[in-house]
Amino acid sequence: MIKSVLLAAAATVALSAQAQTLPTTGTLVVVPAFGEVRHANDQVVATLAIEEQDKDKAAAASRVNQKMNKGLAIVKQADPSAVLKSYGYYTYPVYPEDRPLPAGAVAKPRVPTAWRVGQYLEVTTANLAALPKTVSAAQGVLTLNGLNFGLKPETTRQLDDQRIAATYKNLNERIASIARAMGRNVSDAVLETVDFEGSGNYVGENRAAAAPMMMRSAKMTEDSQVAEPSFEPGETTLDMRLVGKVKFK
Repeated sequence: MIKSVLLAAAATVALSAQAQTLPTTGTLVVVPAFGEVRHANDQVVATLAIEEQDKDKAAAASRVNQKMNKGLAIVKQADPSAVLKSYGYYTYPVYPEDRPLPAGAVAKPRVPTAWRVGQYLEVTTANLAALPKTVSAAQGVLTLNGLNFGLKPETTRQLDDQRIAATYKNLNERIASIARAMGRNVSDAVLETVDFEGSGNYVGENRAAAAPMMMRSAKMTEDSQVAEPSFEPGETTLDMRLVGKVKFK
């Protein structure tokens, strides 16, 4: 009985040793690698908007046009370096609330009781120091609908070298770890392919169109003074993924 147990144990050890010494000559290993760099945000895209409601569609549109023109002038004066883009002009009818009809009654065509008219203004600037003052001045006429901090295109291009270097360094570190796990020397590994397009990180973000604003409960008076807001730009992380194919001699 004891002899059988010893023989089984010896066989297990032998099989384990064989598993650990599997031949790796010519083995092709696919190695994913990752890298990232961080940088303080140096650009912001602010979305300003105006909306008016009136029984007279032309009157509502006229007030929107006047206030948007005034808001444009304010932003240009506060930040001459800003890039401005107008978009999203909309006109919507406002209908009365539906009520249940009496039995047998015929529904009448719906007639709008008012009109909602609005427009958006996109402000792109790298002058973050003046941002609170610019937004405060604009809010005297327009409303702030959103802020999106990020990196200037030239900053992103400058960081690209660092991002590639960090990712390639990670690839080499992982290859060294795999070689040690396989009981091989790193010098036995030959890098056959490096695929920088296997990440999916080059697909641009889809920016959804802004939805019409909800009506404000309190109407803002023209030329009203708004206290300066506080903003923290934060930072952006740029990452990269590559896939390398390594063959062991």
